[in-house]
Amino acid sequence: MSHILLVDLVGRRGSIIWMQYSVPTKEIDLFNFVKENFISDLQMSEVKYSRYDCYSLLYHMDIELKCRRTHYDDLLIERSKHDALLERSIKFSTRPVYINSTPLGVWAFYISHIRIKWEERDLPRNTDFGDQGKIKKEIGYLNIEDGIKLM
Repeated sequence: MSHILLVDLVGRRGSIIWMQYSVPTKEIDLFNFVKENFISDLQMSEVKYSRYDCYSLLYHMDIELKCRRTHYDDLLIERSKHDALLERSIKFSTRPVYINSTPLGVWAFYISHIRIKWEERDLPRNTDFGDQGKIKKEIGYLNIEDGIKLM
């Protein structure tokens, strides 16, 4: 494991943390990474299959987490998840955040500040739950240059 440079997501942009950490490959590991290093009051969603994975009352954030097995500079986001996160942020006056890990790092996106071009694609219904049938999904991409590199 090598030393990784982290930049704080929640406002202390001048702070730098050096530590040893491997890139999270499971959402629970990504959750723990963000909680341990950036958002100490991070809580999991009360509803198992909600449109957001976790939230912070202290920083007024609703967060969707995603772990990707392959790195791309343009990271996929489903419109239904994006829109649900934005709707929740309006309802509860929170900041919608999408945090994505790939084998090359972890990026956070304040999605309300990013303009996304949407398109329809035939994609697997689920990635990890056995049902490999394809359905049409409306998706967009977030370029890593538009995010904050956390690892």
